[in-house]
Amino acid sequence: MTVRLTLLIAGCAAALLAGSAKKSQDLEGVAPGQAVQVIVQYRNQPSQADVDHLAAKGGKIKWSHPSVRGISLTIPAASLDDVAADPNVTYVSVDRPLRSTMDYTVPTTGANLALSYGYDGNGVTVAVLDSGIAHHADLGGGSKDGSRVVYSESFLPGAKGKGTNDLYGHGTHVAGIVAGNGSVSGGALRGIAPKARLVDLQVLDENGVGTDSAVIQALERAIELKDVYGIRIVNLSLGRPIVESYTRDPLCQAVEAAWKAGLTVVVAAGNSGRSGLPGSGGYWTITAPGNDPYVITVGAMKTMTTPARGDDLVASYSSKGPSPIDQVVKPDLVAPGNRVKSLLSDKDSTLADMFPGNIVKASKGNGIGNAQYMELSGTSMAAAVVSGASALLLERDPQLTPDQIKTLLMKTSTKSFPAVSYATDETTGQVYRSQYDIFTIGAGYLDILSALSDGTHASGPALSLSAVYDRSGAVAMVASPSSAWVQTYQAWLTPVWGPSVLVPGSSSAAWGSSAAWGSSAAWGSSAAWGSSAAWGSSAAWGSSAAWGSSAAWGSSVLLGEK
Repeated sequence: MTVRLTLLIAGCAAALLAGSAKKSQDLEGVAPGQAVQVIVQYRNQPSQADVDHLAAKGGKIKWSHPSVRGISLTIPAASLDDVAADPNVTYVSVDRPLRSTMDYTVPTTGANLALSYGYDGNGVTVAVLDSGIAHHADLGGGSKDGSRVVYSESFLPGAKGKGTNDLYGHGTHVAGIVAGNGSVSGGALRGIAPKARLVDLQVLDENGVGTDSAVIQALERAIELKDVYGIRIVNLSLGRPIVESYTRDPLCQAVEAAWKAGLTVVVAAGNSGRSGLPGSGGYWTITAPGNDPYVITVGAMKTMTTPARGDDLVASYSSKGPSPIDQVVKPDLVAPGNRVKSLLSDKDSTLADMFPGNIVKASKGNGIGNAQYMELSGTSMAAAVVSGASALLLERDPQLTPDQIKTLLMKTSTKSFPAVSYATDETTGQVYRSQYDIFTIGAGYLDILSALSDGTHASGPALSLSAVYDRSGAVAMVASPSSAWVQTYQAWLTPVWGPSVLVPGSSSAAWGSSAAWGSSAAWGSSAAWGSSAAWGSSAAWGSSAAWGSSAAWGSSVLLGEK
């Protein structure tokens, strides 16, 4: 079965790279006179001679990226073929734009019970790569000017020396979910790890837009500072469309470098579960770098405004797997992400201006102070919840590796779900159907107390599984023999993913008809399994300008759903 998957991936890669093996598809057809921002990856670390070669071709260097043996720069499109022809160059890709993707959240996940047992994230530092972290009383209690934000740096163009003020309002909200102590709300709106420290690495601007190169540079800074500030976790509540295999994507290679350096990387799955290819049912909508098999990719659940877990449902906008091109089984698990109340960076921030109705009104009756909180929705919020949970696990056992944290969170997640649920868009009236399978909810629903109570130390890498499509209409799941799933959990399907992810009546190896995840035509088409025409074209994902706008994510996602 593993051999069959290898052949399938090789075939997909061949189709994807046909015509120009060393240039990404979104560079094809660019006018020769146009200047483009690209990332050039090399076989060996680029030398001064390589830099000089790029400069001779009209390149203006932006950053060097040692973790991916790369250089980001602006260069005339007419020079790209010459750059790609260099024997030391392995791949040239667009420096792509990307963007950002709690009163019931804490009790639903079990974080309040964890706090009662003394777990609050003390001694653990989380790096938040986002739109910046504003000063907020709920992030106080540290030794640096009373703040637990121990380091801040911006990677935005022209931001040197200007600080990391969160003009968008997303990063502060995420930081509050991870580590807010609820001081302004009298403890009502507390984060998951209220004593964790934070490192603020700003990569998104006032519109929530950033670039691959900025994120890669910030990841490299997190690796550089991990021993200085005790960074153990990196939160990436952002993403962009998948254009090539994760094995070539420089953004994915950078998150792998961070993971291998000992950092637990938590990534939002994306908010495109209502879209995708016609007939796909929202599958194959995972975004990068959430498609990388190393990282923990998180989908979003709805708490249904109750502290109990039993009535919770998946958010219809939460992106579904498998990943296009590589067919990685994602998300890895789901966590609360819908209508989450957390920190407001400023009443004049972009998100506060866009959604003034989401600002939590001051109310002395429930202990909430003067409009210092805001309600947002998305897998961005769910990823922050899992980052906070990871901090609690590391507080309990500082020796845990990223792979062991991933296996613990997945193994102990709740496996009980309904077969299907429905959500209605309040604006359009359109009804969206969600099926509770492995590509929608992964291994299950985050359960922090169960994870803290489990003493298992998995052996082997916790690479996410791969899906194999059988032309007879079956989809099977494959794990590497050296993975933690096989080495630690020999009967790995049931204890980690549980029976609820399977289509009724199917075997442990396959899930029956592909029609279960959208139309069989969609599952059987080359579009789903690596065709460059479907996944690399601007028609499928829209232009970079559209992806960089709030319209791409949709206001309904940020507003949440009932």
